[in-house]
Amino acid sequence: MADNGAAGTIFDIQRYSVHDGPGIRTILFLKGCPLRCPWCSNPESLTVAPQLWQQKRKCVGCGSCLTACPAGAIMPGGQGITVDWARCDSCGKCARACCSGALEMIGRAMTVEDAVEAALRDRAFYKDTGGVTLSGGEPLLQADFAANVLRGCKERGLHTAMETTGYADWRKIERLLPYTDFFLYDIKLINSEKHKAAVGVDNARILRNAENIASAGKPLVVRVPVVPGINDDAENLRATVRFAAAIGARSVDLLPYHRLGEPKWERLGKPYTLGGTPALSNACLRDVLDAIGDMHVPVTVGGD
Repeated sequence: MADNGAAGTIFDIQRYSVHDGPGIRTILFLKGCPLRCPWCSNPESLTVAPQLWQQKRKCVGCGSCLTACPAGAIMPGGQGITVDWARCDSCGKCARACCSGALEMIGRAMTVEDAVEAALRDRAFYKDTGGVTLSGGEPLLQADFAANVLRGCKERGLHTAMETTGYADWRKIERLLPYTDFFLYDIKLINSEKHKAAVGVDNARILRNAENIASAGKPLVVRVPVVPGINDDAENLRATVRFAAAIGARSVDLLPYHRLGEPKWERLGKPYTLGGTPALSNACLRDVLDAIGDMHVPVTVGGD
């Protein structure tokens, strides 16, 4: 069993997934991400530390949270209560006092041993192709924990995968390479300046690390979240597919923009800046494939 000294912060565990790696998989979602994608469907993953979120429809108006909050960040109003997010320090006292689940702390500490055991619980469903996938957030922001979990899973005979942006020092990735069987690799934009404008960081190390992972002989699928007005132009998609083909990626999966994560931004007290952006259908992206042309690497839409 791997050393369990490095605990991590998990915000969700999804079981019986068929979209994040081969076969049926258990997904461990790690908190923390260095990118700031405005379309993020898991905004509760952006910070490593646990944080408060509010589901207004669950509030029963009992008022327990009003006296529990030491920062005075909760006030009567609206649908039950109003949270002053500028004053909230996510101490969690209001969530512990809440009887209805309207206030909840997202993110919990988990040891390596517990994370591996969580994956092993579904072993009967994995058969020959399934396994465990680390996702996020960005798992590499908790690199020690991620490496130890992957190692522990491999020692127990599980297939392992990681969904990553690749935005990390290569030494962190290199450490977990022996324990990672498969990579789902997000690439948003090929142009570095446009990439930085869209998500807050340039893509130099992202592209370099993708090349290094592929050179190490690890199976890698490039994933592109296609967002209208940001990276949906044929030039960017063609360049991304060309890059994937050049490094020997197994395939490219174009993921149509959706707004399923929009309510989560409100629960965290944060604005969703793409509110006026229409969702894309798989059919729309299949039309784009004609413009891309044959790039000598399989291209799918929405995992189909």
